Amino acid sequence: MTTPRLVFATAGYGYLQESLCAYEHCEAGEVETRPFPDGERYLRILTESVGRDVVVLGGTINDADTLTLYDLACATVGAGAQTLTLVIPFFGYQTMERRVKKGEVVVAKTRARLFSSIPPAGLGNRVALMDLHSEGIPHYFSGEVRPVHLSARPVVLDEIRRVGGEDFVLGATDAGRAKWVESLANDLGVEGAFIFKRRHDDGTTEAASMNADVRGRKVVIYDDMIRTGGSLIGAARAYLEAGASSTAAVATHGVFPGDALGRLNESGLFTHIVCTDSHPRSHELADEPMLEVVSIAGLLAEFLVA
Repeated sequence: MTTPRLVFATAGYGYLQESLCAYEHCEAGEVETRPFPDGERYLRILTESVGRDVVVLGGTINDADTLTLYDLACATVGAGAQTLTLVIPFFGYQTMERRVKKGEVVVAKTRARLFSSIPPAGLGNRVALMDLHSEGIPHYFSGEVRPVHLSARPVVLDEIRRVGGEDFVLGATDAGRAKWVESLANDLGVEGAFIFKRRHDDGTTEAASMNADVRGRKVVIYDDMIRTGGSLIGAARAYLEAGASSTAAVATHGVFPGDALGRLNESGLFTHIVCTDSHPRSHELADEPMLEVVSIAGLLAEFLVA
């Protein structure tokens, strides 16, 4: 019988660790953690990892979680892990994935360098990232770690089909997402639509034109992530103003800072909002009536045994 993968997780991703370890080839590892009075964090790995294939699961949802992920990974290697797989369902810092102005710090690159500095396990390290906003980010990793860009495509396609029904148009928030949406639309056998935006001097944008006729048709809008929801609301309004019968939204990552979900709900523009549980915030909001959350645990489990 194959020894199961030993899965450790940061506190924010305990829910996904539990779902992943429902699969027989994954076993939950135990970590003790508590804060010291001055804010320093105590960490202790309680499950023996010598000679084991170890998975450390977590997201770079903030700096504290990023460092916890790094600390746990280093500790498991130091404890004798045979292999190390970092699973980062949501890689943050993607707003700063490239330099636009002189002196800007490309934080996505500096975080990738941090993870690249983790000592190598006996048979090597790898990092699994999912549906990145910028496909160039894996190239920021170097040294002893091998990056793998996973796709939530199977889950996303199933949800788009379910929400869209028999006849719908798959829409993008803007032309920048057009290639991704076109690929999904081809797999689904439906028409893809995207909006050309005009940017004004004051920084605002407006829909200038659209490449498809959506009159009288349902539009399902796909984006890789929902943050404040501003782009999604603007796109939904544009499709409805162009004659769409209704709009829904499907995304991989539901970040929803602050009252972003409430803003989307109050807009009255969407029949459905669907995302995966790649981010703890979407899991936290899963009971909200407007939001439907589906799990990526099966995709991760399949990747780990491949």
